[in-house]
Amino acid sequence: MKKTVVLDFDGVIHSYTSKWKGTTVIPDPPVEGIKEAIQSIRKQYRVVVVSTRCFQEGGVEAVKAWLARHAIAVDDVVAHKPPATVYVDDRAINFDGDASTLLDKIKAFKTWQQK
Repeated sequence: MKKTVVLDFDGVIHSYTSKWKGTTVIPDPPVEGIKEAIQSIRKQYRVVVVSTRCFQEGGVEAVKAWLARHAIAVDDVVAHKPPATVYVDDRAINFDGDASTLLDKIKAFKTWQQK
């Protein structure tokens, strides 16, 4: 069985440039190059998409429909992060073992769209 890689939906796959418009409203195009990256990753890993949209009614279906519309193949779409080799998220800080710098990193955090 392949190991799993989990990708966040908004900001990693869906460019999310319009910000939140509702659970089932997903207006923006894919992040440039993400389709090809996912195709490459899937050759060695199982790719699971996670989104907080999936906690709400219609969310899983909306994400799956958006992925299909953009011909982006993944192995699953879920609400909760499953066990994985790695998680890819645009709103994450990589913990480096130094807890003393964590608050400063949180305060200074910017998504890739804000940089």
